[in-house]
Order: sequence, then structure tokens, then C-alpha cells
Amino acid sequence: MQKLKVLVTGGGVLGQFINIEFNSHFDLLTTYHTTSGNCSQFASCQLDITDENAVSKIFNSFRPDVVVHTAAISNPASALKLPAKKVFAVNVLATEFLAKLCKTSGAKLLYLSTDLVYAGYRGSFLSEDAKIAPISLYAETKFMGEQKIKSVFENFIILRTALMYGISHTARVNHFHEMYHKLSNGELVSLFPDQYRTPLALFDAARILRQLTSSNIAGQIINFGGVERVSRYELGEALCDAAGFNKNLLQKISMEDLKDYPSVADVSMNTEKLIAYGLIPLTIEKSIQHILKELRK
Repeated sequence: MQKLKVLVTGGGVLGQFINIEFNSHFDLLTTYHTTSGNCSQFASCQLDITDENAVSKIFNSFRPDVVVHTAAISNPASALKLPAKKVFAVNVLATEFLAKLCKTSGAKLLYLSTDLVYAGYRGSFLSEDAKIAPISLYAETKFMGEQKIKSVFENFIILRTALMYGISHTARVNHFHEMYHKLSNGELVSLFPDQYRTPLALFDAARILRQLTSSNIAGQIINFGGVERVSRYELGEALCDAAGFNKNLLQKISMEDLKDYPSVADVSMNTEKLIAYGLIPLTIEKSIQHILKELRK
């Protein structure tokens, strides 16, 4: 049986795990903008996602069956440092253009959105029809990307992605990786006790994305996270428990203490829809155990 041809945009931290997970299952072409990460270990090419001619050329040459679109200005802090026009071009216009290419060719689009599109003041375990109220440029443009996709066609899966955690395979790291490094060296770590999410391990996200890529699911918005509602501080405690780190190194810092930080109190998500498709996230305890086991190899 011929393998699905899958085009992955974005060579960031999640992209690393997608490349590893997808390579043995699909005919993979992965792309990156400036930093290759681990993309160079696979069939890959450099790509400015806002260059429509370059995107069209790669798309028409490779002719993917599925596009997994992770390329983005990917967090609120990064978006604040850039002109709004640039963030809009990457997160909205490039997404719309990819959707149009997918429609023309018959490819499916998997789009990584964010849990930060939700109103963070409406309670816990928000379902997919919960109130939308993005308060950062990042979240606003990710939601606009969702709307553009829905206006183009129906062969999509929009995934509202939770806080992701894990240990990077390259020089690009996330907050969890930095926390692990500091705790390993006996350094203090400042963490929010006043923001709640439903975190998902990066390796587990890649596993579930592989299953979604092979599925017949289409035209759906799905909360893409774990099953446990925790703060960043509680996630730090879970790491300390699993790795034997000193919990006294964890310091609580409120979101309100950070200048210009878009404070979102609770965007924990109800992931029953994801689970109903047979896509069951691992618990935080099991995920951290897996992460630590991989580190010891």
C-alpha cells in the first residue's frame, strides 16, 4: 500500500517530534524557515511560509495528500516583538493560502491553533463551543486562521492546542526543557500558580497527530490537549516528583507580576471529543516518566 504523502510546515519544537513520529509511517516532506532543527535528518527544505510562489512550487512538486500546518509566530511573547502586519501575514494570510492550495489539490489540512483563543474567565474544561475571546495578538491571529480555513473548504481538522511540554532534540527548547535544565542544576524556577491548562506532552502530541493524519476525520474543530487541569507550578511539581528534584527550587510568580503579559486564568479544555475518536492522551505522570526514560537512553 502506497504511503500517504504528508507535508509538514514548521521546524520548531513540535515539528521535531512530528518528523520523528511521521517518518516511518508516511512519505514525509518537512519544511523550516530559518533554523532547521532536526529537519535536515529527513526529506526537507527551507521555506518562507509567506512566499506564495515558493509555497506553490513545493506544493505542486510534492503533491501532498495531507498538510500538517504548524508554522506560525507561535506564542504571545514572540508576536509582541514583531509588527502586527508580519504576525498577520504568517498566522492568517499564509494559512488561508495553504487552505486554498489544499482545496484545489484535494489535500486535507491539519491546522494547529491554540487553547488561548478561549475566554480565560469562563470556568474549567472548556468545550469546543465555549466562548471565544483571544486577548493577545498571537491568539487573535490564530483564531483568524481558523476562520479563513473554514471559509475556504471543509477538508480540515482544526486543533486547539494546549500547553505542550517535553525535552527538545535540538538547540530549540521550550519552557519545560528550560525548567528541567535549571532544576537539574539546582537553580530556582519561577512558575505560574494562577494559570490553568490541560498540558500535552510533545511526543504524545506527535503520536496523536499521526493517527489524525491517517484518519477520515474532516470538518472538525477538536480540543487538542491532555486530560488533567494543572497550573505551570503543578506541572513543575509533577516533574520534581518524577525526577527527584527539590520542590523548594520552585517559586510561585503571578501572571499579574509580569509587564504586558496577556493574563489568561483558565483555558483548560474538555478533551472528550478527541477521546471519542479513540485518541487518548497519556497522563502527565506517564508522559514525564516516558520523557525521563528517553533522556536516560
